[in-house]
Amino acid sequence: MDGHSAIQLKESHVQGAPKGHTIQASIDGHYLTVVFTENLGEVTVEITTISGATVDYVSMTTPNGYQYYIATPGDYIVTFTLPNGDEYYGEFTVTD
Repeated sequence: MDGHSAIQLKESHVQGAPKGHTIQASIDGHYLTVVFTENLGEVTVEITTISGATVDYVSMTTPNGYQYYIATPGDYIVTFTLPNGDEYYGEFTVTD
């Protein structure tokens, strides 16, 4: 096994048609990779520890990709906020 694992996204707050299927997130070792398959506008991506400490926060235009190296093993949450306020999140673990 190469360590690559898809992150299951959940809906936190959705006003319109669900767009979670257009966000593909995965973890491979210490690398979080995100691909947006549709133009969702300006999306914010926030990575936090399970206890709520912010690890990274970025706003990006979609469709696009994003990759982030997470140095410290542990449990994390990635949250995606769309321009209309819709939120999707996924929990994942970084191991050594």
